[in-house]
Order: sequence, then C-alpha cells, then structure tokens
Amino acid sequence: MHSTDGEAGASRRGFLKTTGAAALTTNLFTGRVRGANDRIAVGFIGMGAMGMGNLSMALKLPEMAQVVAVCDVYQPALEKSEAAARKGGAKVKAWKDFRELIADKSIDAVCVSTPDHWHAYMTVEACKAGKDVYVEKPACVYIEEGQKMIQAARKYQRVVQAGTMQRSGGYFLKAAEIVGRGDLGDITFCHTWQAGLAKREGIGNPPDSAPPRDLDWDLWLGPAPKVPFNANRWGVAPNRFSTFRNFWDYAGGSMTDWGVHLIDPYHQCLGEPMVKAVLATGDRFLLQDNTETPDSMMATFHYPRFLGTYQSRTFNPMPMFGQSYGTSIHGTRGTLVVNRGGCWFTPVKGSQLPAIAYEDNDDMRQMNLPHWKNFLECIKTRQRPIAEIETCVRSSSVCILANLSMRLKLRLDWDEANWTVTQDAAKPYIKAKYREPWKLEV
Repeated sequence: MHSTDGEAGASRRGFLKTTGAAALTTNLFTGRVRGANDRIAVGFIGMGAMGMGNLSMALKLPEMAQVVAVCDVYQPALEKSEAAARKGGAKVKAWKDFRELIADKSIDAVCVSTPDHWHAYMTVEACKAGKDVYVEKPACVYIEEGQKMIQAARKYQRVVQAGTMQRSGGYFLKAAEIVGRGDLGDITFCHTWQAGLAKREGIGNPPDSAPPRDLDWDLWLGPAPKVPFNANRWGVAPNRFSTFRNFWDYAGGSMTDWGVHLIDPYHQCLGEPMVKAVLATGDRFLLQDNTETPDSMMATFHYPRFLGTYQSRTFNPMPMFGQSYGTSIHGTRGTLVVNRGGCWFTPVKGSQLPAIAYEDNDDMRQMNLPHWKNFLECIKTRQRPIAEIETCVRSSSVCILANLSMRLKLRLDWDEANWTVTQDAAKPYIKAKYREPWKLEV
C-alpha cells in the first residue's frame, strides 16, 4: 500500500512553520513539578450534555483527576453539574463567568464543552494562562481560529486534546492497524455518510423572546453577533441535543457536527492528510423550522492521493454497507468500513486475504474513558495526546471549507503552506469575525 505519511508529514511541517510554532516535546516545564501520583486539578466550562459527559469521565478516574470547578452561564446547568460533582465525591467551585475559572491558578487543566463558537477563544486563553486543555470538536468555526489554537498550544507549550474520542476507540484503532499494515492495497477513495428520517417540522419556529432569567444571554453569545434570544438558537431543551449547531453564527450543522467524526477516522488511518480542493452543495429541501443549515448535503474532497466524499441524508434512512453512518476506505485489495459499532474488512474478489469483522465487543466500544485517560497521562508525561489539537483542526478545517464551498457556490483550492484558500472571493470568510470587545489573540 502506498502511504500518505511522508506527504502529510511534510504538510504538517509546512503548517507549523507558518505558525511560528515550536514542537511539543516530552520534557516541557509546566510551571510546577508533578509527581507520578499527583492528581490533576480540572475545571469544566459548559455543562450541557457534552460537558456533563466529560465530567462523568473525569469522575471515573479519581486516581488521576481531581474535579475542582464547574462553569456555565445557565444557572440550572451549573447547579446540576455541582450536584453531579458532589455525588461523585468532588468538592467544586462554581462560576458563571469562565474567565474566573481560567484565572484560578490552582487549576491545572480545563475542559471546554461550550457551543462551538467559544472553542477557540477559551482554548487560547486557557493556554495563555498556563493550563492544559480538553476541547470538544469541531475545533473551531473559522479557519483562522484553528490556526491560532495550534499557535497557542505550541507557544505556551500546552497539552491540548480534542474531543474526537473515536481515536481512542478500539474499532478505530483496529481500522488504523489494518490500513497501516497494507491490507487495503493502494487507496484512492474514502466515503463518509449519515442517514436518517427527520420530521419536516424539525424543531419548530419559536419567536424571539426575552431570555430565561437565569441565563446570561450576552455572555452565551460572546464573540458571536448580538441578536435577540431565540429558543432554537440557544437550543437547550429536554430530550434532544442542543440545536445551536444548526445556526451559522455558532456552528456548521451536520457537516461540522457529524462530518468531523466521520472524516477524522480516515485522517487517522492515512497520516493526517490535508485537502487540495473542496467542492460541496446542499440545501434545505424539506425542513421547515427556523434553523439555517442544510437538510441534505454532498461534498467532495480532493486530497493529494485520494478522493474523499461526505453525504448527509436526513430524509431517507437507507443504510450503506449495512450501516446508517460510517467511514469507508477503498483500496485495490479491499474495503474497510468503521463506525462506533464495529470494524469490517472485505477483500476484493480473488484476494487471498480473509474477510474480518470486529463487532459486539464491549472493550473495543470504549472511547470516552480511554480518551480522557490518554489526556491526563499526557499532561504528566508532556507527550502529544492521541487527538492532539492539530489533528482536529485539520479535520475541522476540511468540514468548514465544505460549508464555505456550499454557501459561496465555489470550488475552493487550498494553499496549505499559507493555511488559506486561493480564491480571493472566499478569503474574507476564513477570518474570525468577533464582536467587540472579544479578540482572539495568541
């Protein structure tokens, strides 16, 4: 099998050169000498579904982590996280303003599980404050933000783990092993997809209104444009994931929510490549609510040595390869399919290789706990974690470029050496646009 490792490595070196970054080493000074048995004091920012999930993982590793703080702009979420921490045996400080948590010198690391438009700013500020960071995916909303996240991690010599937890999952590690040993042969095509059956009415059309009394709406918006409160923009409601993901000011719809998780596995398998060009199209064909992102989308990614595709089908649940979502990697000797439920290899007809199926294995299904354990171990050893921030920035940037291509109706060509697009019409859209007084400064 040909490998993209050398090519991707050269690309990464070029990128790091443009950021003026120093490589993370194994013996960085972090401001204090940590013994092998020291527990890492962790504070959590953003206590919605993802924040509570991350909190629960840290509480399961009491020998490594000490949960010391929680933060949220919504008082009920803050109280719920306080109660969960106490139940897990932790005594925590509770803050409404994340800046107070980041300023606390007793905290070693922070976990950022906020809406996407906050990821970059909080990560950079935490790095500047000398803290290591676990930040949810996608890494950023704007291309420029991702570059600055990497700059901050390098400049301040921080361990920054992204929440692409599949990288620590057994099925995904098995996929990387199978591809790495050459079972697929020469690889020229990768495909990703998700399929479901949504309701036309979606999440409805609530009017703008006054925010809840116990929510700081202005701080929730932060660097995003100032707009009236709308229940769907905020997105917190029982029995569903937050719907902020479907508004362009805060996120990138399915492309950056699901797409990062689907594209990241073939990046992991193929040496962290970066696209040469992106062409995407999509629309809201049936969805009738007040969200903004498309209900159907197709994207094609031209990498130096293979093509990648992404398909979002929310009004037809027909599976592919027997799966409603997944990542497939296609080579001259066989095809590999992987998702959170399994890893399957199918050789081409006439091959001497056997078909392989890894599924229904509880140990291989584990992702979040080993991902958190990897993060905490790397804080102590100063090694790069398995989902080091640059990997997530690359996967996130591919998805952000697809959204830009769709919205601008342009094929976008990527200049990796300068971390930008070559089309002048698109260049303004990769720059971060922050509302005053917020500024993203490394």
